[in-house]
Amino acid sequence: MARSTVGDLSADELLAHLAAAKEELFNLRFQLATGQLTNYKRIGQLRREVARHNGALRDVEIKAAEALALGGK
Repeated sequence: MARSTVGDLSADELLAHLAAAKEELFNLRFQLATGQLTNYKRIGQLRREVARHNGALRDVEIKAAEALALGGK
């Protein structure tokens, strides 16, 4: 199965993935604070994933605003 890119996801799917990534990041930070974290690299990976999802959501918002502006004229 081919892995989908962030740009291929719908806004609802992006929000779901973003929520899951934020929850995992919270859990990893909690593990870090309690000294239980074993995979430190995963925190950086998740931070980048959250940033990618936020950027993709912003692109969706901009496209929607542009479509609304063009349709309103």
